[in-house]
Amino acid sequence: MKVLRNSLLLRAFLLIVVLIVLSFAAAVVLFRHAVLEPRAQQMAQMVISTVNLTRAAVLSSAPEWRGALLAELQDAEGMRVRLAEPGEVLTPLPQHPPEIALMEAQVRARLGSGTQFAAARNGEPGLWVSFTIGKYEFWLALPAERLTHSPSQMLMIWGGIVLLLALGGGYLIALQVTRPLSRIARAARQLGAGTTPAPLPEQGTGEVVAVAHAFNQMSADLAANERERALVLAGISHDLRTPLARIRLAAEMTGDDSLRDGLVTDVEQMDAVIGQFLDYARLDESEMPTPTDLPALVRDVAQTFQNQASSIELSIESLPLLNLRPVLLKRAVANLLDNAIKYGGGEILLNLRAVAQGAELSVSDRGAGIPAEQREAVLRPFIRLQTARSDAGGSGLGLAIVARAARLHGGEFSLSERDGGGLVATLRLPLNA
Repeated sequence: MKVLRNSLLLRAFLLIVVLIVLSFAAAVVLFRHAVLEPRAQQMAQMVISTVNLTRAAVLSSAPEWRGALLAELQDAEGMRVRLAEPGEVLTPLPQHPPEIALMEAQVRARLGSGTQFAAARNGEPGLWVSFTIGKYEFWLALPAERLTHSPSQMLMIWGGIVLLLALGGGYLIALQVTRPLSRIARAARQLGAGTTPAPLPEQGTGEVVAVAHAFNQMSADLAANERERALVLAGISHDLRTPLARIRLAAEMTGDDSLRDGLVTDVEQMDAVIGQFLDYARLDESEMPTPTDLPALVRDVAQTFQNQASSIELSIESLPLLNLRPVLLKRAVANLLDNAIKYGGGEILLNLRAVAQGAELSVSDRGAGIPAEQREAVLRPFIRLQTARSDAGGSGLGLAIVARAARLHGGEFSLSERDGGGLVATLRLPLNA
């Protein structure tokens, strides 16, 4: 809900909606004052004048001529005058359009509060208005054509249609503004996660095209820099292997046992570091996913570390075949176990289980752990904790390789604190990696 409230699309659309609704409300008020009320006043004045003229004509005519006068009014003007009768069936006037109600109020204010209106009297349609002469009550029926058709209802219908069209247009306008920003934000998250996003479409307004072009250029430059760095790293690491081999050969030929053992140990540590450099440099998308037995792969990797650790407890569930990069996964699991053995103490637990969206592999140890504020940093290349810098066997790439392998599989890698002390490194892999 908070994300929805902070959405630029929602905010822009609501602002446009408010502006359109306020404009429509102002148009309705203007229509009422400029059209509705003058029209109601005109209708009321016509009714009042007709009633007064009819009353005056009836009063001023001789009794013997009244019948002829009323017949003439009906024939010439379409007006019918009837004497009120007991038990009449009256149909009230409709309250829409609203000028009818305004007209009734104005007529009663001039002719008296006892004035009645009807849309039909005893089945005869028309605009019936009552008036009195002495103690007698009469009904006057005005012809319908005297009251021109009210445009207010049609205007309200068309106004509602225009309002809906304006709201739809406002949504499209807001969408045109926010859609490119959403694409850029999505691509930026992918770039921040270490993957190269697809180029953004460079279309739309000039500003959007400029931003998309700049982002595509930045993404391409970062990808080129990463490839160049990996190439340089691989080249240097490969070139170092030859002198290391000569140093080891020389060490083997020396007669000083302590010097030979020290040199061999140093060479092996340097060779392990170079191996991690090469692994990181080659860690790309060239390996194609294949159906892989993940439990068997994990057991094979754990078997190679059994002699290095005093206790590695395995808890492995059966899983269906998953589309994985097996070589990449072996490197990742090996790095997790290697880190746990180096820095995590003797009690190590490797757990593989099925979860709702795939598989979860975790390696737990009883070491000093990693402070929460540094767990994100250690997943980046060449980042090592202060306490580990004295260890010549580390390169700062072990966890970075695991994190990158997780991203290439579309999964996640996280570090958390273990109950009772220690660290839990968790690698989650989706079903369709």
